[in-house]
Amino acid sequence: MSSTATQVLFDAPGPKGRRRILLLSVLSVVAILALLAGALWQFRSNGQLDPGKWIVYLRVDYLAFLGQGLWGTLKVTALAAVVAFPLGLLLALARLSRFRVLSTLAAVWIEFYRGIPMLLVVYAFLLALPAFGVTFPRFWMLVIPMILVSSATTAEVFRAGINAVDRGQHEAAAAIGLSRRDAMASVILPQAVRLVLPSLILALVTLLKDSTLGYVVSYNELQFQGKTLVSITRYLVQTYLVVSVIYIVINFLLTRIALALDARMKARAAAG
Repeated sequence: MSSTATQVLFDAPGPKGRRRILLLSVLSVVAILALLAGALWQFRSNGQLDPGKWIVYLRVDYLAFLGQGLWGTLKVTALAAVVAFPLGLLLALARLSRFRVLSTLAAVWIEFYRGIPMLLVVYAFLLALPAFGVTFPRFWMLVIPMILVSSATTAEVFRAGINAVDRGQHEAAAAIGLSRRDAMASVILPQAVRLVLPSLILALVTLLKDSTLGYVVSYNELQFQGKTLVSITRYLVQTYLVVSVIYIVINFLLTRIALALDARMKARAAAG
């Protein structure tokens, strides 16, 4: 099977497309470097690079404070992923079902939560539901919206992966006497999951970034802890740069894992 995880959701660009992407990438890098240079010049001119404004972030109590926020971020992200990804798979299977009612209900769920910003869902749990006497702890006011929105987006990832499995696999499963359900469970789904695994890791990156909406419900995730630290140190630029670096490092590691998995799958496909 020649399909790869990259091809599940996107068509591979041709020679002109690759040249255009390369040119845009180079221009983007140059523009970003110019912006960074300008920002550093402004920071230096305004005294924002003064070592005294940065050394405070090496204090044990400040590091522990940010560490609590990082733990809160990782906790909500992990729990949301553990629930949302299997739910997304079930929604994908439901949408592909031959039962029209089940397929329609799954499609409505997916399209609704794909089309609505997660911030509105968070506000629904924070403001709308309490008006009807339905309340949740702050932790769940963040986690449940993350699950609802992520389940819809990952459902489409799983559906694309299932559709990307070669049709011959379905026919081979039927030829050996497997029912449609058994073929899906034993033959199609394992291949589909392998195809979309890098995309799921990138979805985990999205969940990690979505966790920053915890500030709306005053949940102690990393972004909220950074906001509190600004009120303590009065160093807005420095605090948010430190917080941003933490997010960038985590997202970089997750992205590298996704790329490594994609490369491994391509190597297996080429060897096969």
